Amino acid sequence: MQVEILKNVASEARKKLRVATVTKEQSDIFFLYIGNNESSIKFLLNTSSSGLIAETLQNACDLVRTEDFKDHGIDVIILDLPFESIQIKEFTQFLKQSGKIDASIPVIYNEELIKNQKTAVAALVDDVIDLSNWQFDFSSKISFLKQIKQYEKPKSTQFNFTISDAWLKRTFDIVVSSLLIIMALPVFLLVAFMIRIESKGPLFYNAKRAGRGFRIFKFYKFRTMVINADKKIDALAHLNQYADASNGAKFFKIANDPRITKVGKFLRNTSLDELPQLFNVLKGDMSLVGNRPLPLYEAATLTTNEFVERFMAPAGITGLWQIKKRGQSDMSVEERISLDISYARKSNIMFDLWIMANTPAALLQKSDV
Repeated sequence: MQVEILKNVASEARKKLRVATVTKEQSDIFFLYIGNNESSIKFLLNTSSSGLIAETLQNACDLVRTEDFKDHGIDVIILDLPFESIQIKEFTQFLKQSGKIDASIPVIYNEELIKNQKTAVAALVDDVIDLSNWQFDFSSKISFLKQIKQYEKPKSTQFNFTISDAWLKRTFDIVVSSLLIIMALPVFLLVAFMIRIESKGPLFYNAKRAGRGFRIFKFYKFRTMVINADKKIDALAHLNQYADASNGAKFFKIANDPRITKVGKFLRNTSLDELPQLFNVLKGDMSLVGNRPLPLYEAATLTTNEFVERFMAPAGITGLWQIKKRGQSDMSVEERISLDISYARKSNIMFDLWIMANTPAALLQKSDV
């Protein structure tokens, strides 16, 4: 990729700034990257339409002060240097006072660079992300952050989950998931035997899913479908009951899905295929109660409008729409997302306990979800 020197910037900053040119394969995100990590720079230059790279915070400030900075239309600011929290606070205040950065532009900080002040830093930026391998959907992540910032403040009172609630929820998740894994070991072995008897292939299915804050993680389930089932989606697209959704949201569900094995159908109807997600809970990827983590192709369609609010809740094994609508073939996209958003707004410990108390009855209902 061609890299150019940005014109009309302060002389000291000019030596430290680069602009990436547009290629047809890239997204239309324009970034401001502050750092000097070559792997991060390579990723940005290969995936974004264009952007600015400043190797120091001072260079970035000099750039923002230039007359033509606002014309670039920055979509995201990425901090990839070991800053103290006071430095980040001063920089974000400077951006607001400059009048050249839209209030919806997210600021991201590299999680690897935080030592003992993660809470303080996280409160000053819009997201803290592990930038060591860039294993996430960059375009959808930025879209999520921008959208959530547009209505986060006016709706902030709708979210009831406090810091103490979050601590209790995480403690509860660790204790309960650990106990359930130990108790379910015989079931794990039995299910693995059943899957192996019916068909060759891996015992577990894992794929990338989007959870709270559009965080991407590896999601585990017992395999309930034939090998390479994901590659057959296009061929079965005409059977998708959500194919006619006109609101931009994209879900994929087929009644009596032909890709599901006989053992897989039993596992789904009894929800035994969900057991491996207890390890996701133990790792912190998910919670026992939350909104279902979505495949990336589905999640990306919910980051450009008000539906993005459903990502304010943690990903969960069970949740509100599972106990309200599980097994109902007439559930619309709007109903499903509405229940997700409702949980995100009402989420608290007592609400979680109520959902868990009603989950056993829902597990006995037939479902192809």
